[in-house]
Amino acid sequence: MNIVCWWSGGITSAVACKLAIGEHGAKNTSVIMLDTRNEHSDTYRFLKDCEIWYGQKIEILRSEDYKCIQETWYKHKSLNTANGAICSYMLKRRVREKWEKSNTFDHQVFGFEFAKKEMNRARSLNQNHAHTKPIFPLIDARLSKQDCLKIVKGAGIKIPEPYNLGFNNNNCLRTGCVQGGIGYWKKIQSEMPEKFHKMAAVEHDLTDMKGQPVTMLKDQSKQAKQSGIDLVFLKKHPGYPKHKCIDDMKGRKVEPLEECNGFCGINYCS
Repeated sequence: MNIVCWWSGGITSAVACKLAIGEHGAKNTSVIMLDTRNEHSDTYRFLKDCEIWYGQKIEILRSEDYKCIQETWYKHKSLNTANGAICSYMLKRRVREKWEKSNTFDHQVFGFEFAKKEMNRARSLNQNHAHTKPIFPLIDARLSKQDCLKIVKGAGIKIPEPYNLGFNNNNCLRTGCVQGGIGYWKKIQSEMPEKFHKMAAVEHDLTDMKGQPVTMLKDQSKQAKQSGIDLVFLKKHPGYPKHKCIDDMKGRKVEPLEECNGFCGINYCS
């Protein structure tokens, strides 16, 4: 049996990999990270700790077409759309799909947790991408993210630093995650202003290049949707004065991001 476990750098995928190894045996499992080259530096310390925990190496795969996440944004003049994040698609999903074509496997392990939203994602993955032969150890074991946190700490492993900084996931914190939401980017604005200003500049650059607004955020209010002006800039763009910026939005609690494994934010039916 050949089981491939996708390790994303977060605590849920880490525990899912551990459970799969325990059930199927180290000889029958491989653990792979799809590396965006945009992760918080402590992610790689966590990777080494997990290798010791698993008793096996974690293989790292990277895109051969893009050397950094910024290349995906500027080449495609896109950040986050209704169909998902261009960076996730190019740096994770495409890399995983290329791996699928040149490797055989009996199942792929995904770290979706035991929560309604994640179970819906698992159902969609099963229905629309059955060829991946997905299995979900955390859902089967009814383990939530908090359960995974306890398991990782119980193993004597320090959790990745972004969790200690108050983020709910360990995704792309070198720049900040384009799918982070209003609360997430308000937190970045307050606590990591340099990252905030850099990403605001990226939005303006891409907007000017494309000739229409390119943003990460949306105003989900009924009024904004009816007006057709629902895209929200991090900082006001002088060419689009009718569009809100993040300062116009009410503060929100940092919302959990999905564990990024090549399907985060991607429309499963695409």
